[in-house]
Amino acid sequence: MSEKGRRNFIRLAERRVSRTIDEIRLIGNLSDRSNYEYDQDEVAKIFAALRSELNACRKRFEAARPKSRSTTFRLKDRRGS
Repeated sequence: MSEKGRRNFIRLAERRVSRTIDEIRLIGNLSDRSNYEYDQDEVAKIFAALRSELNACRKRFEAARPKSRSTTFRLKDRRGS
């Protein structure tokens, strides 16, 4: 990867993850029962949706991993050498 690509990744990842953490904290503010009315089923749906998106994101990173592939094919000698 080029140095520019690495710098762009770091810059964007830091900004996007920080923004996402801020948004998750705002979702947490919805837990204040003095201001909001909700039931546990709605809470479960919120967390299921977040979990689903995080899992999909992780799979994209896992799929992007370089796979180690050998370019050389060899059969073992039956004599043990």
